[in-house]
Amino acid sequence: MPPLAQLFQLLLHQNSMHVASFFLSILIISFSVFWWNRKKAAAAASEKNFKQIPSPPRLPLIGNLHQLGALPHRSLRALAAKHGPVMLLHLGRVPAVVISSAPAAQQAMKTNDLAFASRPEARIPNALLYGGDVAFSPYGEYWRQVRRICVLHLLSLKRVQSFRYVRQEEAALLVDKIRAAAAVAASSGAVDVSLLVVNLTNDVICRVAFGRKYSAEGGGAAKIQATLAELTALLGTVEIGEFVPWLGWIDRLRGLDRRVRDNSREWDAMLERVLEDHCSGNEEGDDLVDVLLSINDKDENLGIALTRSNMKALLLDMFAAGTETTFTTIDWVMAELIKHPKVMERAQEEIRRVVGSSPKVEEELLEGMYYLKNVIKETLRLHAPAPLLVPRETIEDTQLEGFNIPAKTRVIINAWAIGRDPKLWERAEEFWPERFTNSPIDFRGQYFEFIPFGSGRRGCPGINFAVSVVELVLANLLYHFDWELPHGMKTELLDMSESSGLTVHRKQNLILVPKLRKF
Repeated sequence: MPPLAQLFQLLLHQNSMHVASFFLSILIISFSVFWWNRKKAAAAASEKNFKQIPSPPRLPLIGNLHQLGALPHRSLRALAAKHGPVMLLHLGRVPAVVISSAPAAQQAMKTNDLAFASRPEARIPNALLYGGDVAFSPYGEYWRQVRRICVLHLLSLKRVQSFRYVRQEEAALLVDKIRAAAAVAASSGAVDVSLLVVNLTNDVICRVAFGRKYSAEGGGAAKIQATLAELTALLGTVEIGEFVPWLGWIDRLRGLDRRVRDNSREWDAMLERVLEDHCSGNEEGDDLVDVLLSINDKDENLGIALTRSNMKALLLDMFAAGTETTFTTIDWVMAELIKHPKVMERAQEEIRRVVGSSPKVEEELLEGMYYLKNVIKETLRLHAPAPLLVPRETIEDTQLEGFNIPAKTRVIINAWAIGRDPKLWERAEEFWPERFTNSPIDFRGQYFEFIPFGSGRRGCPGINFAVSVVELVLANLLYHFDWELPHGMKTELLDMSESSGLTVHRKQNLILVPKLRKF
């Protein structure tokens, strides 16, 4: 629900003339202040002779906040269709430039990448991620050093390849679980694919980052899935107090502060347990925790001292980003394949031909599965895991498509809208993997019409890790099983509605019936 609608709903529930009168007085005062500030700002802009960025009309006090909607990536695309691929929104007191075209994205992420490389200060990410993670930290020496740690010690191509045995083992366990369910297909045999996949992805991340699995503790995979979903929902929540500071009481009234505290406590308890296990000598190995605990002593070139909070921030970054992005992509792929059975048949035919009669899918065989890779690309085009990426902030005055962009301006890049731009993509709204046949276009940040993982300095460093898990899991799911909806449900009835949050996955878990393939 949009923030303004939430506000009115709260007031109606109060059923109080005093509250309504108070709010009306606030609006009248704010309206006067708004027009005075607008006149002053217009005069200043005229003096500097700034070229005006197109901007939709805005309301007093809240600006364009009410236009974000429940799914901002869709609302912003609709606004961009009216006001242009580079537009200015006023989110309360915060000016934000929204980019919805490939050329403008290229300027922000490549041509003037450094000028657009920072992150805005935000209370919720700071509270949840200890103010020291990779994704939300402002550009500077600390960010450069912690990103280097993550890339070198967990996300480099060499490290990703070294964890092949973990992916293979977890994929085999997934197949075993589904095979057990498929064996009782006569009595339903439906499985929660979403839950199984999120369990697998967090187990993979736990093993390579923490040294062992934690999904069997404290409520299991379902608990982790719920806690992770809450984290990403909170990171994507519009905090009214951030944009209209003196209305911050609304965030407390709607329970946002309590949700942030509860989620932070849950993650902190888990991460403390992870660190304690390693500090007490209960865990041995060469995982990310070991690296973080020893890096201050061994790396004289680090230039920073990692605190315990810094370590927890990086561990949560790796766990949350790795699990959520990978799970979301696999879930969307399987849902699209169910809705497009001919595409699924073609993908299965290729996988089974490449693997042959082997009882398992070896990772080195993935390179020959070209159509599967196209299916993944097409899914990422239509369903970018983080459709608005992570907001950026300009470090200095710069330019974008001929517009002057002052320092400290928030910048939102709508990767979802760019991936569906009919000027760039034939049959832009259709699921059509064949579009990538013999096409060089990839999602690694070099083609700005296709940037589901971002690009430039602030592009996602975990692409290799995520893709390696996505490809192997999908190949196993499609090699060993045929899939259908339960109870004879028609494919067109499959719910494809989106959740809201920093990452956007399907609202409903994917429940499917696996049919074991006979070799």
